[in-house]
This record gives sequence, structure tokens and C-alpha cells, in this order.
Amino acid sequence: MKNLSLIFVLAISFSLMGCENIQGNQAGNQPVIENNIDGTETPEDAAPEYLTYDSFKEKVWDFEKNPQEWVYEGDIPCVIDFYADWCKPCKMVAPIMEDLAKKYDGKVKVYKIDTDKEKKLAGVFGVSSIPSVLFSPMKGRPVMQTGALQKADYIKIIEDELLDKKQ
Repeated sequence: MKNLSLIFVLAISFSLMGCENIQGNQAGNQPVIENNIDGTETPEDAAPEYLTYDSFKEKVWDFEKNPQEWVYEGDIPCVIDFYADWCKPCKMVAPIMEDLAKKYDGKVKVYKIDTDKEKKLAGVFGVSSIPSVLFSPMKGRPVMQTGALQKADYIKIIEDELLDKKQ
């Protein structure tokens, strides 16, 4: 009985995570974009960048050249959203990633990787559940967060794990 209750609670939780009828995803409800963290105005074209296998190796980590050691190739910290178009929780995270790309323009790079198109990249990181978001500071190892989070949670991770560790 205890296992059945746990399964029921998990099923309800996942169905709520995947619900598309929340304020951020309804037509006409565009998320509010704040200024950059330094107070400057956000450029209109700031948006997540979509990565392929080759562009990932060039801009983030060349795991073929350095398979045993994480060597970050970027010049600012990054957030990488592993997603798929059919994934309902990924659709909830998408506008948040767009907001973060604008909010942290010039301070943190936001990338997206379509796990259906880039299966090899998803395999490198062992991504078996989406959305999965990788946070890579300038120094140190990246951290993977699985599941859809609230925007405030992503901001906290960026502020605490990426921007504080930038120096």
C-alpha cells in the first residue's frame, strides 16, 4: 500500500510538471524580462544559442581532445539546457532559458541542445531524463540539474555557482 501511494504521488507530480496550462506558456502571456545583472538594458537579440556536436566541442568542451578532464572553452560561464521538442516540462523551461539569456547577457552564456538531434552529446553526459540543465563555471567542474525548476531556482544557481566562482 505504501508503494502504491508513492507511485500515485509521483504520477501526480510528473503530470503537474508537464501541464502546459500555466501562466508562462499561455498565448499572450509573455514573461517579463528584467535588465541585465549590471543594470544595463537587455538587447533584443539576446537569446539562447543552439549547439551541435561540433559547436559544443568548440565552445564548451572538446571531450575528444580531453576525455578525462573538463577543460571549459568559453570565456564566460554557461548554462546548457538539454531538451526535446516533445517534452512538456522542457516547454515550461524554454521561456525561462530565454529570460536568463537576456538577463545575463554578457555575463553567462545560455545554450540549448536538442537531445533528439544530438544523441551523442546527450550520451556524453548520460542524459536520460529531460529537461537536464548543465551549469558550467569558468573554473571547476560543471553541475547537472535534472527536472524543471522555477526561474528563481535557476537564478540562485547561476548567482551562487557561476557568478560567485567566476574569479
